[in-house]
Amino acid sequence: MGDRSPNWITCPWPEDYTDALAYQWEDVLIPYWRNAASFAMEHGVTKLAIEPHPGFCVYNPETLLRLRKEVGTCIGVNFDPSHLFWQGIDPVQAIEDLSGCLFHFHAKDSFVNRRISSRVGVLDPKPYTRYGERSWNFRTVGYGHESQVWKNMISALAMAGYDGTLSIEHEDALMPRTEGLEKAVRLLRELTIHGKVDKPWWELRSEG
Repeated sequence: MGDRSPNWITCPWPEDYTDALAYQWEDVLIPYWRNAASFAMEHGVTKLAIEPHPGFCVYNPETLLRLRKEVGTCIGVNFDPSHLFWQGIDPVQAIEDLSGCLFHFHAKDSFVNRRISSRVGVLDPKPYTRYGERSWNFRTVGYGHESQVWKNMISALAMAGYDGTLSIEHEDALMPRTEGLEKAVRLLRELTIHGKVDKPWWELRSEG
């Protein structure tokens, strides 16, 4: 138990994995974040945004919600759809599941190369520099999934009551940072819902 190297448990058998997962959560993760949350609250920090990512104990909505249940409502999510896309998780469903604990949002896309993933799957440890050989890669907003997918996410965020920042995170190996930022800004500016509706128009009309 003295090994400090990361170990991402992805299956329950052999039983060694199940035992290791229980150790990670019950002996390390939960106690650590309970202490961290207590320290944060004592110093006026009421929101701790964790970014789920494969390779970590918290890598999807289910594990984020488990940690939040164990630690408290100060635990929330820095929501990055790019990490969900390549796991096969629907980001709109994830936003609905995480409603009430959406603390921040990373606008970043990813592209799954079905030609490769159909042969090797999506658990791909090859370096990001070997772009053409990987089953998935991070992309600029709109270059992994079409605008309708992003419209659905923006709408889901609005329905979940999220009114925070859409923080563009550029990790696209195919285009320079400035170009990626500009393209993401243009698309998000078009898709973002800028106004707010207090009452549906038909209720306003009936009042008139």
